[in-house]
Amino acid sequence: FHLDISMLGLLPLPVGLSATLTAASAPPPAAALRLGGSDKPTVWSEFGALAAENPGAVNLGQGFPDWSPPDFVVAEAHAALDQGFHQYTRPAGHPSLASVLASRYSRHLGREVDAMTEVAITVGASQALFLTLQALLDPGDEVILLEPAFDLYYGQIRLAGGTAVPVPLQLDEQESQWRLDADALDAAVGPRTKFIVLNSPHNPTGKVFSAGEMEAIAEVVRRHPRVLVISDEVYKYIVHGEEASHQHFAALPGMGERTVTISSAGKTFSITGWQVGWCVGPPALVQPIQRLLPFVQFCVSTPMQQALGRVLSLADEPYRGKPSYYSWLCDMYADKRATLAAGLEAAGMRPLQGEGGFFLMADTSAIEVPQRFLQHTTPAAPLMTRDWALCRMLALEAGVIAIPCSPFYSAANKKRGEHLVRFAFCKSDETLRAASARLEGFVAASRGR
Repeated sequence: FHLDISMLGLLPLPVGLSATLTAASAPPPAAALRLGGSDKPTVWSEFGALAAENPGAVNLGQGFPDWSPPDFVVAEAHAALDQGFHQYTRPAGHPSLASVLASRYSRHLGREVDAMTEVAITVGASQALFLTLQALLDPGDEVILLEPAFDLYYGQIRLAGGTAVPVPLQLDEQESQWRLDADALDAAVGPRTKFIVLNSPHNPTGKVFSAGEMEAIAEVVRRHPRVLVISDEVYKYIVHGEEASHQHFAALPGMGERTVTISSAGKTFSITGWQVGWCVGPPALVQPIQRLLPFVQFCVSTPMQQALGRVLSLADEPYRGKPSYYSWLCDMYADKRATLAAGLEAAGMRPLQGEGGFFLMADTSAIEVPQRFLQHTTPAAPLMTRDWALCRMLALEAGVIAIPCSPFYSAANKKRGEHLVRFAFCKSDETLRAASARLEGFVAASRGR
């Protein structure tokens, strides 16, 4: 018996055989189902492409400085290479850096931190968060996020099998200030809640949670014995509000045993490409992360860790007329924020209050967005929002890259971000002044049409 395959398109086939042949010829899925859409275009891919396609644009989108690190930081990197730190080190963290971090956090948290069992060194803070969730979250667990929240959180929670539960921060329109709704936070805790993610100083708003707000969160945690906290503190050394100060959440009574503190060096020393971060917490929470590390990479870059162990301590010394590098850093960013805020006000935007980090949120309600931008969808924004459309307009017509706020909200809350845009001020004064001038000129010209 001989079957002429060319005839299959002409002959009727049994339903079962037809389905089998169709399935066999279909291409395999491109991505694992567990990604749940995490592999699709994002706000970062779209606005990164817009910046690349418009090389003359002023980029206030992504948060990386446009200057070199301090000389003492670069010198320690050279020293680490010259001293021969080229091979693998301990997977859970280079001993010298782990020891420095343990000593510093012992002071920060008011308890003795063990370098070998309570510190894990990771490839940046993003991996610190990823491994914390992978090591400690079970499928079906819930993670509470205070929105707007860094969009990376949502994807990492989903990849770990968890569910993000949003609790919006409340914007006081009269004072342009973000506030915690402690009652809403408490109401969001349920039987499946495993973590609350706290980010202070906060991205994207720049909010530094007050001592009262920190205590309110701690009180919620105390009422729910199963709940743990991830405290993301990557901007801890960039607090520039006159009356603001950084509070380590794990230092609050009863929170040390229930908190994983995450931080990194990239934002503090303008070395975002070094990619050295860490987790600090009790052995019950950190040792599972340590055990997971060798399955992800054998170790973080040895010379970078060696250098950073020295850099963290050198930064405590006087720097450029200030008591320390950390003090100088806060003053420098306070000036840059003031420069950008003045420029945005001149362009008809309303800067919101923010006391830390290097992002400024602005209310753009007074700027008209033409219908051609509102009606134009993109792969990353199939349902166009006003803030996204406005940022595309600013990129294409004003030559300034900024980031819309709606991606920092879950689907149900995106409307809260429709008038808000995030600007990065970790840029040179010349860059900030150029962006301000472009925005002011564009808005003035638009109103004159």
